[in-house]
Amino acid sequence: MVFDVGVALTWIMFLALFPIAFFWLRRAWRIVARRDFSEVALKRGEPPANPAKYAPYTAAINLVCGIVVVYVIFGVVVLALPFDTWSAMAGITIWGKFIADFILSRHAHPITFGKKKS
Repeated sequence: MVFDVGVALTWIMFLALFPIAFFWLRRAWRIVARRDFSEVALKRGEPPANPAKYAPYTAAINLVCGIVVVYVIFGVVVLALPFDTWSAMAGITIWGKFIADFILSRHAHPITFGKKKS
């Protein structure tokens, strides 16, 4: 048996989908059910002035992306999706979530020009 790097990377990428889905769905659950806004629209680890205002958007981003990743896992295991299909779905979802979180965090923390008022 010869070690194939491509197969190993495919398995690593597939297995990484499990914790990704878990953390994203857990974050959505914390925001919606527990009303925990500590991870909403963070910028450099700091929440915005009014995190409750941005909580529905963060919850929606995490919920939709988590469900898509769970569907990808289901598709690989049950539906036998081809590699090109499921890797594209997972990649677009992961990058889309990172970009959407970045945009939301920058929108929640507007740039202020001039001197800061204490």
